[in-house]
Amino acid sequence: MPKKLTFKQCLAHLWRFLKAHKIKLFIGLFLVIIMQIIYAIMPSIEGMITTQLQKDVGAMADHVPGAHIQMNIIVRILGVLLAVYIVKISSQFASVFLLTDSIQKTMEDIRNAVEVKINHLPISYFDSQKTGDLLSRITNDVETVSNALQQTLSRVIGAVCTFVFVSIMMFSINWVMTLMVYVALPIIGGISFGMVKKSQPLFDLQQQSLANLNATINELYSGFNEIVIYDQQAKAKEQFQTANEEMRKSGFKALFLSGLIGPMTALVTYVTIGCVALYGCLSVLNGTLMLGQLQAFIRYIWNINDPISQLSQLSNQVQSAFSAMNRLFTFLDMEEIVDVKESEPIREVDTIDFEHVRFGYGNELLMKDVNIHIEKGQTIAIVGPTGAGKTTLTNLLLRFYEIKGGRILINGQDIRTLSYHDLRDLFGLVLQDAWLFEASIEENLKYGNHDALRADVVQGAKQANVHHYIRTLTHGYDSMVNESGTNISQGEKQLLTIARALIKDPKILVLDEATSSVDTRLERRLQDAMDRIMKDRTSFVIAHRLSTIVNADLILVMMHGDIVESGTHEQLLARNGEYARLYNAQFAQAEEE
Repeated sequence: MPKKLTFKQCLAHLWRFLKAHKIKLFIGLFLVIIMQIIYAIMPSIEGMITTQLQKDVGAMADHVPGAHIQMNIIVRILGVLLAVYIVKISSQFASVFLLTDSIQKTMEDIRNAVEVKINHLPISYFDSQKTGDLLSRITNDVETVSNALQQTLSRVIGAVCTFVFVSIMMFSINWVMTLMVYVALPIIGGISFGMVKKSQPLFDLQQQSLANLNATINELYSGFNEIVIYDQQAKAKEQFQTANEEMRKSGFKALFLSGLIGPMTALVTYVTIGCVALYGCLSVLNGTLMLGQLQAFIRYIWNINDPISQLSQLSNQVQSAFSAMNRLFTFLDMEEIVDVKESEPIREVDTIDFEHVRFGYGNELLMKDVNIHIEKGQTIAIVGPTGAGKTTLTNLLLRFYEIKGGRILINGQDIRTLSYHDLRDLFGLVLQDAWLFEASIEENLKYGNHDALRADVVQGAKQANVHHYIRTLTHGYDSMVNESGTNISQGEKQLLTIARALIKDPKILVLDEATSSVDTRLERRLQDAMDRIMKDRTSFVIAHRLSTIVNADLILVMMHGDIVESGTHEQLLARNGEYARLYNAQFAQAEEE
């Protein structure tokens, strides 16, 4: 992962997404400023009523001729106050609408960016990454940033504006009392800054704990059947409780420490208010300050305390958002695979060559010198013990991983000169773990060729020996596969994936242990379907059961990443080497069964 970003760098990344919606954002923030201006002048307008009453009552007490409570003036002030309230409420409504719209569209863009990033990362990244952590980035982290922007952006801007405008109004009333308030501000700032600095690493830990909790939940529920079968509910519960306890501890530490900011700053604020109130009362008594002005000033103290309190209360959200932005934007800064921008697609595959190919997952090489030549239409079987590198060989051909030496050629052209789309468009893939997504049978079959007609789908299903099964379903080809595909048996899922590959009509076919997880009866159906799909196609068959590949044009025997033998079934048996040992061992095992 890239190094941790600074707060300034996080904001710069966030601005890249916000600027697409900046007009609504800026109008919304401008209305926030308008609201704060109104908020700043309202206490003075309210104080004018008290001042007017003070003057009228004083005049009446002094027996000034015609002295009375001038309700017409008070009503006019109340009318101005009502108009100001209406403008404030209207501005608030419009501001909330515009800010919400711009922020939610920004979050949509960020989620799309994460999804695009996932599709442009090397396969090796996902080998070491927990699914739950990825889910946490695209859901929890984005939602944390969204909440922070929605709840804090306008409040932070409002708090700054309130502080500036209220300070101006306070100075206009009495500069001595204003300076008394200002004495407390450095103390409040020091408390807030110190607490934030101490609690920020705890919020980083909280976000990571949340990702770990999501990863644990994803793993446990993905393997729920195995947990029940092996009676490991207690262990699963312990795993969850450990992750949950870690989340509780990290959350408590972060929130408790940041929660101390409010009470500590409030204590300083209330002491300041007491001092100012005492000085103000004395000023009213000696006639240097009007009662309405003191009333307004007391309101201003509360008003200037609001932004300070809000900022301290929002510190946990801001810190959580910073941690979430760090995780999001360091992820988005990860180095992507570099694709060829333009390439001439290959229409027909005549030859495939591995020339002195070297590869390893780490610093140590798994494949040291792999050389293969394959002609069009040949069936290449790859056999060997678990971990020998069988699947790795086809993964290199698909460019799921980059080779560390040598070349892989199709029709004499290095596959690195082809775009990923043009390269992988040549392939059809049938894996041991058949994958179907939550959709209809027809949509699953058309996954590799969305333009296929129903007639093409039916023809592919017939060739894959799965048409009869589909017809037995209540809704036929419109029957739905559930989220995990558990409403379809493993064997039928395997046949459906073969039909899906047929409908795509690939030039190169990869069958990775496609028959290893089914019984003998289904194996015959699968083998028959595989024979049809491999006809006139260049095919790679990774096989565990050697009886299924005796007719292959070329058999590659792999050990520890390298090809130790190659030839036809008869040739390899005659050599009496590694292949013969594997075959005879399976034959003897079959006889015992």
